[in-house]
Amino acid sequence: MRRLAPLLLASLALIAAGCGDDEGGGTTAAATGTSTVTEQGCRTVAAPQPKPVDLERPSARLERGAAVTVTLVTNCGEIPIALDTERQPRTASSFAHLAEEGVFDGLGFHRVVPGFVVQGGDPAGDGTGGPGYTIRERPPADAAYTRGIVAMAKTEIERPGTSGSQFFIVTAEDAQLPPDYAIVGEVTGDGMTVVDRIEAVPTDGETPTEPVVIERATVSEG
Repeated sequence: MRRLAPLLLASLALIAAGCGDDEGGGTTAAATGTSTVTEQGCRTVAAPQPKPVDLERPSARLERGAAVTVTLVTNCGEIPIALDTERQPRTASSFAHLAEEGVFDGLGFHRVVPGFVVQGGDPAGDGTGGPGYTIRERPPADAAYTRGIVAMAKTEIERPGTSGSQFFIVTAEDAQLPPDYAIVGEVTGDGMTVVDRIEAVPTDGETPTEPVVIERATVSEG
């Protein structure tokens, strides 16, 4: 089952608002040496391929309150994410574990809903995959899904706080989601400029028509 971040009604409303005429919506690429750059500012790359992932649930956890950053290096730029090790240590630890194990490397952003979220982290590439395990850590009751917040996607039938490897980055000022989605952390620095580039990539429905790929993910402390 496809892992969906938003509520159904919000998703349908935003899909309707985000879908435009195909004419003039293509990508104009400018040559830059041996590669090209799209009008959104993303390097052109090959489409990501599904890859098998079957990890065991991690047992180690990050120290509560530790300053840990996972940086997603994409063909559209770098997205640093400061992990919420204070309020969501188990979720943050799992996300860092996935990055360290190379799970995110080579995966794409398979879902783009302008004015709402961009979503990635699926080894299957179509919204159905995961890392071979799930964890559960219910988010705080006052969790707010505002611009720049990174949270874990789940299916509608999964319990609140359930997560695998799929995550979404909120691009709305306030996505108005219930506190059901485990929070990873928040995009920092110039990362939202990169997220905005991803959000601007042309789509067919919610599927990007130009590949947006996480080339590698790194973990740093301090």
